[in-house]
Amino acid sequence: MYQTLRTLLSNARCWDTDSERSYQDLFERLDTNKDGKVDVAELREGLKAMGIFRQGAAQKIVSSGDENKDGCLDFNEFTKYLKEHEKKLWLTFKSLDKNDDGRIDSSEIQQSLAELGIGVSGEDALKILQSMDIDGTMMVDWNEWREHFLLCPAHNLEEIIRYWKHSSVLDIGDSLAIPDEFTEEEKSTGGWWKQLVAGAVAGAVSRTGTAPLDRVKVFMQVHSSKANRISLLGGFKQMIAEGGVTSLWRGNGINVLKIAPETAIKFMAYEQYKRLLSSEGAKIETHQRFLAGSLAGATAQTTIYPMEVLKTRLTLRKTGQYAGMFDCAKKILRKEGVKAFYKGYVPNSLGILPYAGIDLAVYETLKNTWLAHYATESANPGVLVLLGCGTISSTCGQLASYPLALVRTRMQAQASLEPSNQPSMSSLMKKIVAKDGVFGLYRGILPNFMKVIPAVSISYVVYEYMKSGLGISK
Repeated sequence: MYQTLRTLLSNARCWDTDSERSYQDLFERLDTNKDGKVDVAELREGLKAMGIFRQGAAQKIVSSGDENKDGCLDFNEFTKYLKEHEKKLWLTFKSLDKNDDGRIDSSEIQQSLAELGIGVSGEDALKILQSMDIDGTMMVDWNEWREHFLLCPAHNLEEIIRYWKHSSVLDIGDSLAIPDEFTEEEKSTGGWWKQLVAGAVAGAVSRTGTAPLDRVKVFMQVHSSKANRISLLGGFKQMIAEGGVTSLWRGNGINVLKIAPETAIKFMAYEQYKRLLSSEGAKIETHQRFLAGSLAGATAQTTIYPMEVLKTRLTLRKTGQYAGMFDCAKKILRKEGVKAFYKGYVPNSLGILPYAGIDLAVYETLKNTWLAHYATESANPGVLVLLGCGTISSTCGQLASYPLALVRTRMQAQASLEPSNQPSMSSLMKKIVAKDGVFGLYRGILPNFMKVIPAVSISYVVYEYMKSGLGISK
């Protein structure tokens, strides 16, 4: 079926009588149950038969062309959608064809992306070109462009770049991902909040599933030392002996609660910082986007940091010590004052820099290396490769920032001590190294590593199901 559909698309031309016949043939091929309509399932199967795997494409095409809102496309709706889509694709093709020779080369792709503030190497531009180049001329003409994007809902340059870029944000616990950008359509129709809800629920389920590992990590960070060695299994045994199996989820409630406000604050702050950093009406540059994302992450962290302190205290609490989250907050405020809610803030903020920098650098290096050696037909590595790159890059980032995370947790836990006994960040780090050696700065890193893969996997699966349930993609 793939070759047949490809021939049908290749024979069709924009705005002529041949298009109508080709559209009719294509429609009949897609309409497998011969009821005169193409639904989402039939279109999805047709796309798969053509080797097109674009998440949510079938649903978006049907939604865009379905004028009578019956959940299907009849032939007139199908034809009208394709003609309108072709016109938009033609305008985008012409905007990329800088020298107006009817073909696009890799330098024109690179130049067009640079004008939008997106810097890509010549090698990456060439890979994008190769994903569309059917005849091997290292150029893409209108027919190749049209064939590649006709059954892809992206039509303007910004949406096509998002398709090329294929970015996804997965919650892996303590990482501070730069907020994903939403299209103008998503902002105007309210689709952005569905993305945020899907991400928040995915993060909540992911963190709940890995909460026991997170608690044993904090337990080992605070209580393990050379004199008092606590193994992974030993930590679990101690916690279960003290409070039962349910004690493994202590502190998880507030950990889940803070996801939604943190995500929302990060997104809203990101939009505001983008406006402040770019001129009116001008395209935001790459460095401005990165700076806006970093500032948004810092803003969100500053706002919800007291909840981080509460999470640590609730995670480490003995049975009966606190009646709950609010009781814990009241007791800390009454005994230790407002300052206690920001203990460990400095090492936490410093830890963001090496984590985010190394995580991003390793991720891009691994992804580009894979594309250079194994990509043949597409500039999109696929979900499994992206998950693998994300897991390895996150692990590298954690290795660099973990000592600061350990110091942050110790400072949060020791805030209840008398002010004279509360160590500073530098003195605490020196004390740990003097007592336990350099490896003392990595207490609890084993359960931290162990939770990365299940956290990413759970988060991804739940995120996809939530998107489907909320109607973002089918």
